[in-house]
Amino acid sequence: MSEKIENLRNIALVAHSGAGKTSLAEAMLYDSGTIKRLGRVEDGNTAMDFEPEELKRTSSISSGFHQYNWKKNTINLIDTPGDQNFFSDTRSCLQAADGVVVVIDAVDGIKVQTEQAWEFAAEFNQPLVIFINKLDRERADFQQAFREAGEIFKPKPIILQLPIGTEAEFKGVVDLISGQAFEYDENGKARKIVIPADMQESVENERENLIENIAEADDELIERYLEGEELTQQELAEALRKGTLARIFVPVTCGSATRNIGIDLIMDLINDTLPSPIDRNAKTGVDPTIGKEVERMPDPQAPFSGFVVKTIADPYAGRLTIFKVVSGTLGTDGTFYNANKETKERFNQLLTITGKEQKPATGAGPGSIVAVAKLKETVTGDTLCDDSAKIVYKCSEPLPSLISFAIEAKSQGDEDKIFISMSKLLEEDPALKLDRISETKEILLSGLGQIHVETAIDKLKRKFNVEAILKTPKVPYRETIKKKVRVQGKHKKQTGGHGQYGDCWIQMEPLPRGQGFEFVDAIVGGAIPKTYIPAVEKGIIESSQKGVLAGFPCVDFKATLDYGSFHAVDSSEMAFKVAGSLAYKKACQEAQPVLLEPVMSVTITTPEDFMGDIMGDLNSRRGKVLGMDNAGRNQVIKANVPMAEFLTYAPDLRSMTGGRGMYTMEFSHYDEVPAQIAEKIVEEINKSKA
Repeated sequence: MSEKIENLRNIALVAHSGAGKTSLAEAMLYDSGTIKRLGRVEDGNTAMDFEPEELKRTSSISSGFHQYNWKKNTINLIDTPGDQNFFSDTRSCLQAADGVVVVIDAVDGIKVQTEQAWEFAAEFNQPLVIFINKLDRERADFQQAFREAGEIFKPKPIILQLPIGTEAEFKGVVDLISGQAFEYDENGKARKIVIPADMQESVENERENLIENIAEADDELIERYLEGEELTQQELAEALRKGTLARIFVPVTCGSATRNIGIDLIMDLINDTLPSPIDRNAKTGVDPTIGKEVERMPDPQAPFSGFVVKTIADPYAGRLTIFKVVSGTLGTDGTFYNANKETKERFNQLLTITGKEQKPATGAGPGSIVAVAKLKETVTGDTLCDDSAKIVYKCSEPLPSLISFAIEAKSQGDEDKIFISMSKLLEEDPALKLDRISETKEILLSGLGQIHVETAIDKLKRKFNVEAILKTPKVPYRETIKKKVRVQGKHKKQTGGHGQYGDCWIQMEPLPRGQGFEFVDAIVGGAIPKTYIPAVEKGIIESSQKGVLAGFPCVDFKATLDYGSFHAVDSSEMAFKVAGSLAYKKACQEAQPVLLEPVMSVTITTPEDFMGDIMGDLNSRRGKVLGMDNAGRNQVIKANVPMAEFLTYAPDLRSMTGGRGMYTMEFSHYDEVPAQIAEKIVEEINKSKA
């Protein structure tokens, strides 16, 4: 660990899927001499995408880490996924970055994932730069991409470079601060050229705009500029850094990652403008021993602390834990304290992640992103620290699950294997959720989208040799009653010796939704002895686990035991339990039983153009729209929709909005199923049982 902290940069690349993040990372690694040849995403030979599932889909499904040296700096590069299905990993790994490069596709413009990633960067207060990519492609439009960024993003983007040539003729860039033009050959080598004559005027105008924007970061500069004084290149560069770090503006650069145009300039910009760990100052956490907030500076001499941003599950090598050091210094081996699990963890080797490989590290100081293998308790989001100076950092929660599938073993007897192996994959991807649903007797696997869940099943087979089948989950319906009734439950059985006798009268009535079950003992005068009353309640509770319509649990009712009789010899707890059960079944039949369905509270974010389609679709799903709000150029729709109608919404929303819509949902309440639909559901369920 030789680099100085001020010469370290932790940079995340973010954008929607297909904008060219992985290609940009590849070009940076190539230009810095870290890799010897330029790979292509389409050919499946890039340094950052190497998992079989990534090669199959030709896009990142997991954040990749690599390191390069450029001029005097060491840069830790984090290439994050742009697909909505894997966006929880983007958010988690983004926390390790100090600065962010937002890649904008000059052909396709800005999609919702790019906007979401920008919001994450705002949440973590990270300085940004923009790289407008793919300027060599057909229909690429630099000015349109810049205008769109200006309309959507705050702080405001400011142009730092202009492209020379368009589409197939795109060959270089003009840097507005230095006033230099660069042309690139097919190997990405730049040479200085004279600014093309037809660009002189636009370069002049844009340079004026840029100087005006940059000067805003410095009161003294703006005064001198307004008085007509010429500002030096050095002064502009310093003000650009100051304004970027303070998030006053976002510099915009341009190029082509696959043709290696403009890559050296964005690498210079990362060095000169984006923050080192020192520029980010102290990180705040909580001291768990006193419950008070404490700060840790990025100081090598301070007590060690760091937080885990990613876990990789390997069936052979065990768990690989990737974490960022916030303060203090680590040696090549040793012990640290997990403040979340309140346990000590030992590590034998410190590793640097370089794509699919891990290399031994000689140590780690503030800002370092390193890994250790085979920690027993530690998972993503945990804080590691010095035992004598405990601290807990708050890490971002995984994004909420949007879609669930019932997961079954392909081979009989593999059910437990599925649960154990899947639990290991959940350590790697906390956005996946695994539940056993007692009502439907299913194992549910939930994720951010169908592709997210399918990819987990692919990994399950590849890593643990367990094959699973995905099915649409059963809806956990419930039953209830709508009418008040009073019935008798009598159990009388005469056999040789003792008989069985239990007799009870219960009044059953509906309760408000969500109230559950209530039992009232209203026996007077000892009509039923006290010892038998709990047995009646038990009989009702056990029977209510299977309703009379389709066998779903019956909820939201009150049972009042108000009369009965007993036999001095033949009565027993068992006899009264059976009597209670008989009374419940009889009452249910008479009390107008109905089916209840889970209703989800849904928030859909979509560009305005798709509002009509989405509203029509919600109506067809029996949804109730509760309200609408503006969010920048998007609309936010809040609605309640029955779960049965929403099980496969993720792919439908994607196709309706061309991938630009997103939604979250959570359980809201149970509601009555309309009679004609309930009839069909009950018929189907009873048929499948038969």
